Amino acid sequence: MLRHVFDEREFLSPYGARSLSRIYQEQPFVLQAGGQEYRVDYVPGESDSGLFGGNSNWRGPVWFPTNFLLIEALERYHHFYGDSFTVEFSTGSGRRVTLQVAAQELAQRLVKLFLPAGDGRRACHGPESGYTADARFKDMVLFHEYFHGETGQGLGASHQTGWTALVARLIEDFCSEKRLK
Repeated sequence: MLRHVFDEREFLSPYGARSLSRIYQEQPFVLQAGGQEYRVDYVPGESDSGLFGGNSNWRGPVWFPTNFLLIEALERYHHFYGDSFTVEFSTGSGRRVTLQVAAQELAQRLVKLFLPAGDGRRACHGPESGYTADARFKDMVLFHEYFHGETGQGLGASHQTGWTALVARLIEDFCSEKRLK
């Protein structure tokens, strides 16, 4: 299972784990029933249909609750299996790491959503320049509901201080251990 989760052609995005494999972009799941066609496509950002009320968190974007649960599961399995159990991260790289290191690297991808890049832009703000150009908003960070699976741009509601604020714990954990890159 982790081979698929850690594959950048499937679930692993530069900003965390996608909620649906990117494979479905080229190979959507299609079901014919009752004379109708139903399909599940990879949609990395906002929904492209009104299906399920137009909500798209489950069709490709990075969603914090599932990522956070995955990180915690990896940490717990590492506690059980220890350093002798390794996985390839990312899939196809040939680089083997412990489950703890895999959890840390996944957490770093999530944290990267909120950290300013070299040009001062934060992935979560997308192409919006006001957050970098205007000093009044430079340090303002919005906690979006989910994030574009390819660009990291924040999408959905911008006040999800519940699950998306879990990034504070990830930052605290890794800054205190000096592991944040």
